[in-house]
Amino acid sequence: MNIANIIDRLREIMADESVERLQEALDSYHEADLADVFAQMKPEERLQCFKLLNLEKAADLIEYLSPQLQVELLGELDEEVASKIITKLPHDAAADVLGDMDEDESETYLDKLPHKFSQEVRELLTYNEDTAGGIMNPLVLTVGFDMTVQDVLNTIRNKAEKDSMELYYVYVVDKQNHLLGVVSLRKLLTSPTTQQVSEIMIRDIVKLHVDDYSDYIVDEFLKYQYNALPVVDLYNRLKGMVTWDDVHDLFEEETTEEIYQSSGISTEIVDEDQILSGNVFKAIIARLPWLFITLIGEFLAVNVANHFNATLTALPIIAIFMPLLAGLGGNIGTQSITLMVRGLSTGQVTLNSAVFHIFREMGIGLIIGSVFGILVTLTTWGWQHNIELGIIVGIAMIINMTMATVIGTFTPFALKSMNVDPAIASGPIIATTIDVIGLAIYFGLVSAFLINKLA
Repeated sequence: MNIANIIDRLREIMADESVERLQEALDSYHEADLADVFAQMKPEERLQCFKLLNLEKAADLIEYLSPQLQVELLGELDEEVASKIITKLPHDAAADVLGDMDEDESETYLDKLPHKFSQEVRELLTYNEDTAGGIMNPLVLTVGFDMTVQDVLNTIRNKAEKDSMELYYVYVVDKQNHLLGVVSLRKLLTSPTTQQVSEIMIRDIVKLHVDDYSDYIVDEFLKYQYNALPVVDLYNRLKGMVTWDDVHDLFEEETTEEIYQSSGISTEIVDEDQILSGNVFKAIIARLPWLFITLIGEFLAVNVANHFNATLTALPIIAIFMPLLAGLGGNIGTQSITLMVRGLSTGQVTLNSAVFHIFREMGIGLIIGSVFGILVTLTTWGWQHNIELGIIVGIAMIINMTMATVIGTFTPFALKSMNVDPAIASGPIIATTIDVIGLAIYFGLVSAFLINKLA
């Protein structure tokens, strides 16, 4: 699908002022495709198109749009119309949309929503948006433990269509709504209709707590591969369920956040959506903190070079190798820290395996450093016709790359043990630390073994 061609087609229809043709064209596209189209249209164009969609399609489209566009489009509509669109959303999606609005605006919409729907959404808004309670759908299909399979099938027919429930599993509860078991639709369809549901339900339930955070939720879904997991409170009362598509969004958000943090962009200060396309001032604020930290770290590197000023004055040729050492050391260190951060995130790497991975990466760094050290030695010898200089630069390369892998591997484990997100360390900490240590090692070797011979 070519987004540019679709936008050109829609603009031609808008220019002809053919409302019916425009409405037909919009209805012919899937909501996910329309979301891509809307993201690249001018504000007045997407508002004109959005107003022509029926309530169901508008609600489906809202789910695919970024929070920024959700708030923009709904804010331009009549409050009654916007409220009707929000009512068509799943409860968790409605809570997400209202949570991104100003408090007064959100309260206005909540007052206009149907009472029961509004109450359920209000409850979702009380939970942290990064927890199971904040992303769960409270609409779940529950049945009593004393019901037969036939009773359950009848209940599914009556409730599922009426309440627009997502059918993944049927949850068995008692009269106080305590979660007792879970039954898959496959099990229901293959069991005798006279059998009681308590006889076929799974009692050892994998479940989430309302206060479980996103990283734990993602880990549970990746581990057990279920389509949905029930969410309970402290008293094991069923509150809702989290589905695989919710977790997909969580996983995508976590991955994006890790990428930003590894580059020294703070998502805690500024929302992710504001960094790319929001207020420029906010985007600047998101980048500044780690840049200041990097600045301080690089001043340390400058101080190291200044400490060896006499060495540089006596032997200026050594300065040309500084970028080479810093660049390769930084790159291999970043590789190590990226592998560890990702491994810790997915569960492939744990704190218990820290020592193993540190020594393993150190070995890898030593081998790669040796390969590059030999290449640098031979190249420098052939270029400068100075074997002593080549050997010193080569040894500095070996030590620097080995140390970089050790630092890159150790840092995420150290941060993880202190309950700090390891992703924040990737770019800034590794770059400055390796620059300082690498320069100190290089100048130390030159001062100790080379300066007297060549000065």
